[in-house]
Amino acid sequence: CKTQAMPFIPFCLLYLSSSDSLSAPLNVTIKALEGNSAIVTWEILEGDPVIGFAITQQKKDVRMLRFIQEVNTTTRSCALWDLEEDTEYIVHVQSISMSGTSPLSEPVLFRTPKESEKLASKSPDEVTMEEVGQAAQLRAGELIIIVVVLVMWAGVIALFCRQYDIIKDNEPNNNKDKAKNSSECSTPEHPTGGLLRSKV
Repeated sequence: CKTQAMPFIPFCLLYLSSSDSLSAPLNVTIKALEGNSAIVTWEILEGDPVIGFAITQQKKDVRMLRFIQEVNTTTRSCALWDLEEDTEYIVHVQSISMSGTSPLSEPVLFRTPKESEKLASKSPDEVTMEEVGQAAQLRAGELIIIVVVLVMWAGVIALFCRQYDIIKDNEPNNNKDKAKNSSECSTPEHPTGGLLRSKV
């Protein structure tokens, strides 16, 4: 993309190099208008052998213009940058073919907004599609985290219940072992049934 600033040139001189076989671009429109930038779009007649475009951008009432040219492309839009806030601009578009350029399109006049005006015009309740998409992604991420935490808690609870059942099942065996040990430690009975007595 080749861009250059040049002194004011009467538009009639630009027609001298135009090609009779090309039609001027149609429906030239300014979109995505910001304080410092904008996008210009256009259409061409079907069948025109277009290989590029040329755009002239001029401040209204200022005898200087910017010339943007790009070839080997089929794009039908171009970004305008380094614009000044609250300023009027005039834009023309030309198609480029191997044999020359088309006549200039109808001029498009637009004014860049002030950033303060743009912020004021956007109400607090206004939500863009991009913000809606970001909110949906955030909710999906939160939902995934909640599900993972719940699954982990369920696993911990299941493991605890299993360990508790094992401990509870082992308790009767421990009681039997204790009872057996206590009986073994008691005074042994005499084979005849009497207790042994020491002789005095």
